[in-house]
Amino acid sequence: MLAGLTRNFALLTVLGVALAWIYPPGFTWMTDGSIRIAGQPLLSVALGTIMLAMGLTLTFEDYARLVRLPRAVAIGVGLQFVVMPASGWAIAQAMALDKGLAVGLILVACCPGGTASNIVAYLARGDVALSVAMTMLSTLAAIVLTPLLTGELAGAYVAIDRWNLLVNMVAIVLVPVVAGTLLNRLFPRAAEAVGGVLPLVAVVLVILIVGGIVGGAKAQIAAHAGPLLAATFALHALGFSLGWGLARLAGLGVAEQRTVSIEVGMQNSGLGSGLAKTPAFAAQFADAAQAALAPVPAAISAVWHVVIGSLLASWWRRRP
Repeated sequence: MLAGLTRNFALLTVLGVALAWIYPPGFTWMTDGSIRIAGQPLLSVALGTIMLAMGLTLTFEDYARLVRLPRAVAIGVGLQFVVMPASGWAIAQAMALDKGLAVGLILVACCPGGTASNIVAYLARGDVALSVAMTMLSTLAAIVLTPLLTGELAGAYVAIDRWNLLVNMVAIVLVPVVAGTLLNRLFPRAAEAVGGVLPLVAVVLVILIVGGIVGGAKAQIAAHAGPLLAATFALHALGFSLGWGLARLAGLGVAEQRTVSIEVGMQNSGLGSGLAKTPAFAAQFADAAQAALAPVPAAISAVWHVVIGSLLASWWRRRP
């Protein structure tokens, strides 16, 4: 049952967004800050839980293996932080997006790969071990690269507080991932027991976060639907296609090409929308309406990347 649900991530995401559009209060409680746990907004706790789930699947041997980076991982992660940020910036410039949409698009483009990519790589008959390694390394690299790249590329729109973004990345990404790995080392049987449920937990939390962003920004989405849908689609279409094409030019094998395409094309949209939703990030905008727009591209990108990724996986699965 769990495997079936995670394999239908695209359908579940689209359904969740549709429900959030029809009945926003069913989802906005996740992102509006009204619920706090131990003084922290529920959104931050949910993001930390997703990263903790990822950490529980890792061992310290996995980190050690990253020191001896295979060529495919190095190429894939390099493309992740070149193709997507450059594409996000270029699309924002070419489409002359409103300030909030431009910053939000660039932010999600500078985020690491999402854990859903591991599921899609499996369905596409890609290299799952490579997918996991790329997701892990891009997540760790993003702790520094996401603030730096976002500050550089989105700085033309607003003055990005890179230090605050770095602090958030450490709190939301680094600490939970390392904590999960430590728990896996100290309590391996317990970690293995919950491992089968964790993908479903991550899927549900991402859908709730995306639904909360969409429901809370329904009016803004309706007002900017055309450029918003076009820009986010273009971002992921470029990510998938350039990831595949450049991996092929680099001489990687067929399974590796598929995996790099999926890893580059699929972003951690939940993280992007969560970072854009923080009060400190919103405070960087002089106009509150533009601040409200910033989390929206990440929420819409969550729909596009799982839809495109699932369609590609279905196509590739039928081919050798």
